[in-house]
Amino acid sequence: MNVLRTPEERFADLPDYPFTPHYAALDGGRVRMHYLDERPAGPASGETVVLLHGNPSWSYLYRRVIPPLVAAGHRCVAPDLIGFGKSDKLADRFGYTYQRHLDWLGEALFDVLGLRELTLVCHDWGGALGLPLLAARPGRFRRVVAANTGLSTGEEDLGEGWPMLASWLQSSQRTHPFKPSAVIDAMTVTELDPGALAAYDAPYPGEAYLTGVRQFPLLIPITPQDEVTPVLRQAWRALEGLDVPFLCAFSDLDHVSRGDHRGLSDRIPGAKGRAHPLITGAAHFLQEDAGPELAAVINEFIAETGAGPAAAR
Repeated sequence: MNVLRTPEERFADLPDYPFTPHYAALDGGRVRMHYLDERPAGPASGETVVLLHGNPSWSYLYRRVIPPLVAAGHRCVAPDLIGFGKSDKLADRFGYTYQRHLDWLGEALFDVLGLRELTLVCHDWGGALGLPLLAARPGRFRRVVAANTGLSTGEEDLGEGWPMLASWLQSSQRTHPFKPSAVIDAMTVTELDPGALAAYDAPYPGEAYLTGVRQFPLLIPITPQDEVTPVLRQAWRALEGLDVPFLCAFSDLDHVSRGDHRGLSDRIPGAKGRAHPLITGAAHFLQEDAGPELAAVINEFIAETGAGPAAAR
């Protein structure tokens, strides 16, 4: 695979992003994934929180979520998916497949970092990748917080959601130049400052670096004939028998779900009977509109569902 690596100077002085970079060599050393690994300076809770972003964001999205969680004693790991943020980008967009994204993320979290007893926080495509990993290795997870995300197999009746998906499919392919910041800005209610908008565009100095961003929408399964549908059906069979504590933290102004999490909460046993919080006044990228509020929800859910094993020791 031919890969591109965003020049490091593109990430100089990003606002509110003081985190130390870490890198994992994946796929036999052919690609490099960037991740944050922030740990408390004081007493540790024994909890590890993995925060997964979607499209077209990267770990910068969690810059206001991570500090309150670390202050509460939790370790926070936030990877940049391959093709995003500080991670490598493939020169050939068709090198990206759903299965490859699953494999890369699983290798990074489980094989390279050896993470266990995880709290999974997943947003947008972070759920579409994180939930199959949960289904495949449930023993690695203690709990899940799903935020404005889901897991489509291509068999769902999109109904009134189809025009919006069709519009996104078209705009993601036809817009030139494509600026990820414009998508983030359109799907938040907060007025983002120029520095934050520039940070979302920083990983992509030119069109050649946008292959992952442009290809992701085309990987969404929209028919039962999609090549990944059997894999996702299998994931759902596991999820529908899973009692891992599962919380939906959706937002009322989400452009996709409008706060409706029943596609997850009605099907996953660990979500049933819970009071799922609705984060108000926040749109799809709720980390921008309500980052500290989301962090508080995550922290409360960790406290409610029990301390990690390190804290118990």
